[in-house]
Amino acid sequence: MYRIMRVLVFTIITCLTLTAPWGTGLPAGEAATSILSYVESSNGLVPPELEGGHTEIEMGDVNGDGNIDLVSIGDHGSPYVNTDEHGLMVWFGDGNANWSVFQAGEFGYGGIALGDVNNDGFIDAGYGMHHNYSGVDLGDQILEVALGDGTGQNWTPWDDGLATNGEDYGMFGSDFADVDHDGDLDIGSISFGCCAGVHVYLNQGDGSWGQSFGFIGGNSDMQFIFGDVNGDGNADFAVSHQYGPVYLGDGIGGFSLEQGNLPAFVNSVDLGDVNHDGREELAYTLTNGAIKVWKWSSPGIWQDVSGTLPASGPYEAVQLFDMNMDGDVDVAAFGTGQVRIWAGDGVGNWSEIASFTTSTPGYMQAFRAGGDVDHNGYPDIVLVSDEGSGWYYQNHMHFYKESSSPTQLSIMPVSPSSFETLIAGSVTFIDWISAVPGGAPGAVALELSTHGPGGPWEPIIEEVPNNGRYQWRIPPGAPSTDEAYVRYTLTVLGDVAIAVSPAPFSIIGSSDEPISGLTAINDSPTILGNTTTLTATVESGTNVQYEWDLGDGITATGAIVSHAFPDIGTYTALVTATNETSSAQASTELLVYEDAISGLEAVNDSPTILGETTTLTATVISGTNVIYDWDLGDGTIASGAVVVHAYPSIGLFSATVTATNAVSTVFTQTVIEVLPVTPTWVTWLPILRR
Repeated sequence: MYRIMRVLVFTIITCLTLTAPWGTGLPAGEAATSILSYVESSNGLVPPELEGGHTEIEMGDVNGDGNIDLVSIGDHGSPYVNTDEHGLMVWFGDGNANWSVFQAGEFGYGGIALGDVNNDGFIDAGYGMHHNYSGVDLGDQILEVALGDGTGQNWTPWDDGLATNGEDYGMFGSDFADVDHDGDLDIGSISFGCCAGVHVYLNQGDGSWGQSFGFIGGNSDMQFIFGDVNGDGNADFAVSHQYGPVYLGDGIGGFSLEQGNLPAFVNSVDLGDVNHDGREELAYTLTNGAIKVWKWSSPGIWQDVSGTLPASGPYEAVQLFDMNMDGDVDVAAFGTGQVRIWAGDGVGNWSEIASFTTSTPGYMQAFRAGGDVDHNGYPDIVLVSDEGSGWYYQNHMHFYKESSSPTQLSIMPVSPSSFETLIAGSVTFIDWISAVPGGAPGAVALELSTHGPGGPWEPIIEEVPNNGRYQWRIPPGAPSTDEAYVRYTLTVLGDVAIAVSPAPFSIIGSSDEPISGLTAINDSPTILGNTTTLTATVESGTNVQYEWDLGDGITATGAIVSHAFPDIGTYTALVTATNETSSAQASTELLVYEDAISGLEAVNDSPTILGETTTLTATVISGTNVIYDWDLGDGTIASGAVVVHAYPSIGLFSATVTATNAVSTVFTQTVIEVLPVTPTWVTWLPILRR
């Protein structure tokens, strides 16, 4: 049972700054020359007050204003357990590390992931939790996804099928990645402690999810992160779980344990490419506070590249990010009131470049590094620490921004990272850090070259807010290349800064032959009511799919389609041919007409006795959409191919039928004979009397 005492926290930060040119990389093996300093910037983080237990916090621009926000579903106190925290909590940032919170829903205590799962351009949230108490769709499952609307205040459940494979009690750490390369984000999550295991669910694109991998059992330290450990372009993941820390993905949703010579259970995990080989290294902490970084070398073989990182200490969590923006990934760690950062040099050497403390005891409850809240060109840090004494303790959230002030506009690529492998058609993230003197809003344009750093350049997106991240679906038709680069163009108040990826990355594209020479033909003119056959062909192209717009509101698929058009007239049918590398369109004009009337004949079933009906019938040998009009010869008119009429008197009547359609009019006659009623004779017999 948690007991709460409000603690006024004063954070003492030692600041020492030695500046180096921002955004310039260092040669491999050369020691970092910049010492970072941080200042606490937590104004507005309370309310709500927190309570105790682990949580997760993510940085992202939820409302699209160009400023990074903070998102969480809270700790054990959510919802309303000795606190005022509840549901999805968004602390909106103003670009200067001032915050204002909005809370939605009545659930909580778990992990969080941010991304656009339905590709509508708005940030959505995925989260595992323990307190699924809401009683309504938003917040009644232990693993959920909720769609955002771009405001950060309204969330719509999009979670059918999640947590349906034996998970109970709770889920926690969560992350998004395009596991199966189908162009949308999938979700992975780890158990809240014991015993719900680890699970990956594939996004079906309609608000439903299907598990592609998972298991039940084992204990966990509640951390889950996607990455690419072996550099094959498929999403892998790292977890702090009893059964092993790393699982390699197969690109279709399956995963296999790749433990090798790693320890079975680690306390904290993160992934990042520390040596620029296109494969992400695993960072973790151990129970003795050691910080470890290991590199995957080959199946079953891991290499320790921890170097001079602490072999023991107070550290409970680790993050991999280029904190000094020299082009090499660094290590940030937090635990027992201490935060430290070690600069990497790209070859496995580490040197401390920053440290500060939080109030005691400062046990780690959440730790995240990476987003640049104030656009000063350096990543910032958010954490939750357990502070207090004796039986009285309470979680406190702190935000620390790097304290330097930029003097020149610049932009620094972060991802895709050097020599990373991406798969055409899949979703990934383009990340950057920018330095904006004065912190004014800006816009970023992104372009792709598949032929080296000199271009030619194709637009990825013409303008997005300068918030450090863009979710990118790599074009399905992108060619295979190992010379892909992204160009980043930042514009602020008319000033422009441009940067290009520092090294190439690879795209595994489609092997389909591009489409050329698409033609469409048809076998019209066609008589109304008959089918028209339309045919599409290409001179070259493999795995071609054809989609038709037939011009009358009907669509069809296939190289050859047949269709009966509903009316006469001229139609233009459009066919679109696509494969993974290209698309093309062609059209064909067709005519649907009515057949002229010929062979009109009229007959009747007379002679008919007066008072009875006569049936008159008109037929044609050919003709479409024929309309029959009758003059029955006694002043009566009628319509239809067959009419029935009772003539008023005896005699001969000449009935005329006129047959018409859009292209012809013909008539003919038939004579009807009406006979008198046949007399009825009655015989009277005499009556005999006696």
